Parts: sequence; C-alpha cells; structure tokens
Amino acid sequence: MKAILPVTRTLKALDGAVARFRAKRETVALVPTMGALHAGHLALVRLARKKADRVVVSIFVNPAQFAPHEDFASYPRRLSADVGVLGREGVDLVWAPDTAVMYPQGFSTRIAPEGPALAGLEDAFRPHFFGGVATVVAKLFGQVRPDIAVFGQKDYQQLKVVTRLAADLDLRVKVIGLPTVREKDGLALSSRNLYLSAEERVRAPALHRVLETCAERIAAGRPIKGVMASGLTALTRDGFAVDYLEARHAETLAPVKSAKDGPIRLLVAARLGATRLIDNLAV
Repeated sequence: MKAILPVTRTLKALDGAVARFRAKRETVALVPTMGALHAGHLALVRLARKKADRVVVSIFVNPAQFAPHEDFASYPRRLSADVGVLGREGVDLVWAPDTAVMYPQGFSTRIAPEGPALAGLEDAFRPHFFGGVATVVAKLFGQVRPDIAVFGQKDYQQLKVVTRLAADLDLRVKVIGLPTVREKDGLALSSRNLYLSAEERVRAPALHRVLETCAERIAAGRPIKGVMASGLTALTRDGFAVDYLEARHAETLAPVKSAKDGPIRLLVAARLGATRLIDNLAV
C-alpha cells in the first residue's frame, strides 16, 4: 500500500521532516505553489523529481502579493484534491501553512526587490506584487532550506526576480525555470484560466499567436517598434485590454530597440473580460 503523503502545517513538523531527509544526506527540491494545481504545476514537480532526491511542494495563497481589489478571496483553494494529485506524482512532503504561520502577529519585515522587479512590466500595474513574492519566497527558502527550487517561465519577470533574490541574499538555492506548459491551442496553463467564460476561452489563445507572430517578424529583421505596434493592434482587435506588450532583454528585462540588443524576450499582460492573462516568448 502506498504511504499517505505527509502534509505539514507547522514549522516544527516541517523542520522534523526536512531533518529526516538531511540525516540521510538527501538533496531537496522545492516547488512553491498557491495550489489549484494543473498540468503546469505537475511538470514542475516532475522536473524537481529529476533534480533531487526529495521533493517538497508548498501550497500557500500569499495575501502579500494581492492588492485589495484583486482576487485573493476568490482565488481557488482545493487542498485535499491537490494533495491527492501530488501523492500520485511521488511528492515526498507538502508544506501547507496558514496565514498565521507565515505572517504571525507582529510580522513587520518585507523585502523590497529592485533590478528586474522594477522593469516597468508587472510592477507598473501591480506595484505591490514583487515585494509580496520576494518576501514569501525568501521565507519558503528559509523554512524548507532546499538545494533547488523550480519555477515556471510563464511568470517570467517573477522568475528573474526570484533568481536575483537567491543570488543577492546568498540563499544557497539553485533556481531552475521550466518552459511554459501550454494547452494544445497554445494558451499558457494558469489557475486563472478557470475564470474564463466558454467564449473567452475560445479567444484566449490569440495571446500566444500574437507573440509567435511578433517573434517571427523580429527574427526576420523587421523593426521592433513597428512589430510590437502591430501586435498591440491585433490583440485589441481580438478583444483584449492590453496592459503591456513589450520586447525586453531576456536577462535584464531592459528595453531593446533592435535584435542586436538581444537575447530578446517578448512579454504580454492583457485582460479578457474579467480575467488577466500573462505570457511570454523568446525571440
């Protein structure tokens, strides 16, 4: 009979579980999530299993990265179902603290990341976001003390922020990014896809198609400014309210003017109805 997947809810229980791994000199990979797991999360878990002896998945809907007008209260929470899925994937431990454990009374320290966190992309529209992400990720790294942490490239700016965080604070964690997992029609997998209506779900893959077209045109030598302007027009025509559609340096996220400034990453955020979608693509 397969053992029941342990779910830890306190720091003491987490410390004990991780200590047992370390006593056997086993390496540990962490996959941080907010739950509502989909195939993209499971791809992260499978990569983690290849990279380390033990896999810990954290499930915590982090209030610090939601603004008051955002969807914290309605964000999907289904811990029991998620644990069942993770058990079938061979995960060794789930770390599922509640808010009082992560942010106890009197908590007053937050990280204010710079560099890629101030690139004028997500931060321009969600100025609270990367401070919340950096703070909770630093706490997770300190709590689990993993050798490796696996994140998806769909949240590309976040990946760069977390990578910089680990390096700048000497957290001794190797951050690995997994290429975006997509539906057959190209839509990037996201927990927020559940919010799309049936009609919006049909239109949503246009976001990725426009990125593909822009990337092809830039690679063919077309001027970036004109290509991105055409992409913006196409998205607007398809019913998206675009927050940004940008060509940036793939490592620094600095603006680029030509393909010679590369490597280049295209990044987009747009609303379709009430749902905000993000995506990115290498040129």
